[in-house]
Parts: sequence; C-alpha cells; structure tokens
Amino acid sequence: MPPVHMRGDGRMAKNPGKTLLRLLGYLKKYTPILVIVLVCIFLTSYAQTMGSAALGTLVDDYILPMVADGSTDFAPLLGFLVKIAGIFTLGILGSFLFNYLMVGVSQGAQKTIRDEMFTKMQSLPLRYFDTNTAGNIMSRYTSDIDTLRQMISQAIPQAASSIITLAVVSWRLIVTSGTLTIVMLFTVALIIYTTKVLATKSGRYFIGQQQSLGAVNGYIEEMITGQKVVKVFNRERACTEEFDRLNEELYRNAYLAGKFSNMMGPINNNLGYIQYAVLAVVGGSLVVFSKGQMLTLGQLMAFMILSRSFNMPISQISNQINAIVMALAGAERIFNLMDQEPEVDEGYVRLVNARIDEDGTITEVPEHTGHWAWKHPHKAEGTVTYTELKGDITMHSVDFGYVPEKTVLHDITLYARPGQKVAFVGSTGAGKTTITNLINRFYDIADGKIRYDGININKIAKSDLRQSLGVVLQDTNLFTGTVMDNIRYGRLDATDEECIAAAKLANAHDFIMRLPEGYQTELTGNGARLSQGQRQLLSIARVAVADPPVMILDEATSSIDTRTEKLVQDGMDALMKGRTVFVIAHRLSTIMNSDCIMVLDHGRIIERGTHEDLIAQKGTYYQLYTGVFELE
Repeated sequence: MPPVHMRGDGRMAKNPGKTLLRLLGYLKKYTPILVIVLVCIFLTSYAQTMGSAALGTLVDDYILPMVADGSTDFAPLLGFLVKIAGIFTLGILGSFLFNYLMVGVSQGAQKTIRDEMFTKMQSLPLRYFDTNTAGNIMSRYTSDIDTLRQMISQAIPQAASSIITLAVVSWRLIVTSGTLTIVMLFTVALIIYTTKVLATKSGRYFIGQQQSLGAVNGYIEEMITGQKVVKVFNRERACTEEFDRLNEELYRNAYLAGKFSNMMGPINNNLGYIQYAVLAVVGGSLVVFSKGQMLTLGQLMAFMILSRSFNMPISQISNQINAIVMALAGAERIFNLMDQEPEVDEGYVRLVNARIDEDGTITEVPEHTGHWAWKHPHKAEGTVTYTELKGDITMHSVDFGYVPEKTVLHDITLYARPGQKVAFVGSTGAGKTTITNLINRFYDIADGKIRYDGININKIAKSDLRQSLGVVLQDTNLFTGTVMDNIRYGRLDATDEECIAAAKLANAHDFIMRLPEGYQTELTGNGARLSQGQRQLLSIARVAVADPPVMILDEATSSIDTRTEKLVQDGMDALMKGRTVFVIAHRLSTIMNSDCIMVLDHGRIIERGTHEDLIAQKGTYYQLYTGVFELE
C-alpha cells in the first residue's frame, strides 16, 4: 500500500483537550517533582519581578537622595545592592533547578511512552503493518516523541512560567501605577491580537510540517530498502522527482510555520517599543506635572522595566502554544497506534513439551524432548487432558477476504495428514500464501473451520500455535548479531551444538565456517555481506533448530541457485521427515514428491492429487508441467 501523504495545510488534533489530559497522565508519578518545579517557577518569576521593582526603590531612596545631599556614604547603597543581588540569585537558582528537574521528568515520560508503544506494537495484527509504512511508524518513535520531549521539558514549564510571570508582573504594575497600567492595556490588547493571528497561522503549518515529515520518512525508508530495485530499473530520476514533491510539501509547511512564528517576535518587539515610547511620554508627564506626587522617577523606571517583562511572556506563551499544539498532533499519532485493536486471542489450549510412554500415556515435562502435546484445561471439571501433537491439519469450506467486501479464498477444503507433504501451485495472487497465513492465524477466516489435530485453531493460543509451526519465507530477515544468534532465534534455549547441527542439516555449515569468524561472525543490515542464498540457508537453519512438528515453506528455495538448491533440498528432505509440510513453490521440480499437490486459481482449488495423478488428468497442472502454461 502506498504511503498516505498528509495535506499541506495541516490537521489539528481531533480532541486536543482529551489528548493533553491523557499525556499529562504520564506525569502523575512525577507529581512531587512537579510541585517542586512549580514552586521554583514561582520563585523565579517573583524574584525577577521584585528585582525589577526594586530598581525604583534604588533610585528614589538611595541614588537621588545621595545626589541631592552630596553624600559619600555608600554603605546603605551597597547593602541594598546586595539585597537585589540576593533576589536575582534566588531567581537564577530557581530557574536552574526547575530546568534540571524537568529533564528527568521529560526523559522518564518519553521512556514510558516508548516502552508502551513498542509493547503495543508487538500485539498488533499483521494487518496493521500491511496498511502502514515502516517509515511512518518509525516517525512516531523519533520526530513525534521528540515533540513530546520539547513540550514536557520546555513548552509546558515555560508556558507556566510565563503565566505566573504575567500574574506577578500585573500585580506589581498596578501597585506601581494604576494610571500607566490603564494606558498600557491599549497597546497590550494590540500585541495580544497580533500574537493570536500569527500563532493561529503558524500553528496550522507546524502540524502540517509534522505530518509531512512522517510522509518523507516513510518514503526515505522505502527508497533505502528498495535501492537495488531502483537502480535495476533506472528509476532514480522518478524517485527523485517524487521525493522532491514530498520534500517541497515539507519545505512549504516548515517555511510558512517558521515565517509566521519568526514574524511574531519582531512585530511584538516593535509594538513593545511603541508601548515603551507612549509610557515614557505619559509617565514623564505625570512625573513632571505632579512633581513626583502621582509618580516618582524611580517608579517610572521600575514601571518601564516591568512593562517589558510583561510583553515578553505574551510572545513566549504564543510560541509555547505552537509547540504544544504540534506536540499534541504528534501525541495523537502515537496514541492512534496505542489505541489500535490488538490481536484477539481467546485460545486456551496450550502447547507443552511432552514425554509419551509406550502405552500412550502423555506426561508434561519442562525440558525439550522432541515431542509435544496440546494441553486442554477443563475449568468446569477442574481437570486437564493432553492430546499428542501429530500435525493433522484440515480446512473445511473456508472463505476469507482481507476486506469484508472482497473474498479472495472460496470454499477451501484440504486434509494434511501427519507426515504428509502438501504443495500449493498457482499463479501469483491465486491464494497460496493466504492459506498459510490462515494456518498461522495472522488473519481469521470469514467462514468455515480450520482444525489442528482435531482442535479448532481458534481454541489454541496464538503464541503456542505459531510455536508449533516452522515458517521459511521467500524474504529472509536476519537480525543484527552473530550467525549463531540468528540461528538460535528459532529456539532461544538451543545449545551451540544444536545450532551447529541445525546448520549442518540445512547445509549451511560449510559456508559459515568460511566466514571470518565462523559462527561468531557479526551480521548487520539484514546480512548484507551474505548472498541471498546464504541468507536463505540461515533462515532454514533457524527453523531447523526450532524442530517444529509442522513446516511451511513459502518459496523457500526461490532465491537459491540450482546447485545450492540440491543441497538445501536434501537438507529439507531430512528436516521434513516425519513432519507435516506445506510447500509453496514455482519450481515444480521441488514438489514432485509431494503427497498431495493442489492447484489454485483465483482463490479456488481447481485440481488436487499426486504428481502422477495430475499428469494423468492432463489439466492445468499438466499444462504447467509441460510448459504450455507458465506460472506468473
């Protein structure tokens, strides 16, 4: 599914209040720290305000009297200066402490959100990952989480600081001069109106920037993983043009967001200068004409400084509101992932290691024995019964569609008896892989029944069901770590000797020993230093060490050359012995010895039988085998 590109004009969070409350819920456990932070913010704002107000007292009570008297006694002045320095020092310490504490709070909240998001992601059905690009999901862990960090550590504390500062400064302004305060309100109203207009415009584009960033990340991830395909088909120019389009959209949003946001400061500063000039004229007139009765020179100085302290928080609040709105849009994307419906698993039948005596008695044991049993708890009777896992899988009249309105499998009925090898043949889109996805319960069927050893698979816990199935896919996935680690991924408690034995069974041992450090060779980038065939051999060895009773081979040898295929086929034949095996293959030579071959077409089984039976029928399989038709 192609990535969904967000609209360039941005999209606000659907319910910002609810999203904010949910986000603040992650801060509950930090309540004692946040109380200290709030006290520090108040002390900082109070200290800054009182320090500014004290300058008026400094002029009226100390500097002007000394000038008038010609006094040279600086002791009172120095004492008052020390007092002012103490006030500012208190503000500095409060500012340092609340910023220091908020770092721990923001990082702790981020860690909790990331942990919950990753845990939730592990529980999501495969359908979610089929309909969302990896890059778009990744952007929730990176850019969206980063906006939350900025909001928690900077935007919210600074917004709180600005609000407290406005309250404290307003009080001091009114106490200093009610007349000048009324005059100042006219220019403040203009500043607030300008800030609101610019903040609304920039906020919309900040959200668009965040969404465009997700689309760009998704596209970049696709291009990195598909770079070889891009070069093979000479699609560099087309990919560059598409990236330019997405990048242009991101640029436009970022440019307009920054433009309106950056305009706010200069405009408000200029309005502040106009306010400053008006207050200077009006205040100076009051000082002169009232001869200091209505307003002293020191009070005017303090009021002028406080008026600047009043304007700055207004701009800060608007900037922080933008950051908060953008973070809420990112939080909504994160919570959207967290709110996805997880895989529903109502299964209660569990898979256990078992020891089976000669008389057929099944005993559950903790260690791996090579034998398994289904454990059925009977809550009503308070008893437990065991059924030997034999690998008998049947499908009865199964219908399925990835979306309800479009059925892709029609009336599928099949019987795979223990130890049988069942093969699926058909063109791309015929439904071969879909059948194996249903056996794994990656998707649930719309109608019909799937039974495993006579048990409806809906009653088997998904984790236990999948543990009993070994899957080798056409696309290999190797993880960062050693070769030994990648093989042991099939069964984490496997010993080194068991991993080596599995590699030998898959005929991977020889090439592993030729690697620089053998089984301890570090693999990165999905095994980039290995050939496709070697990666496939390791994935087969990974299944071999799991020793599953049922195997699904989905084009397992399609990426291996003919010579290697013979080696792998020999290893897989040994691995498949005594196991129920489902094989999907385009090479008919790999399935000729199957117990049953099923030919699918448009989600229906049109032929079934052994290789000899189907050749004798001279139907679709015969035509495929003789080359009249070709698999697509």
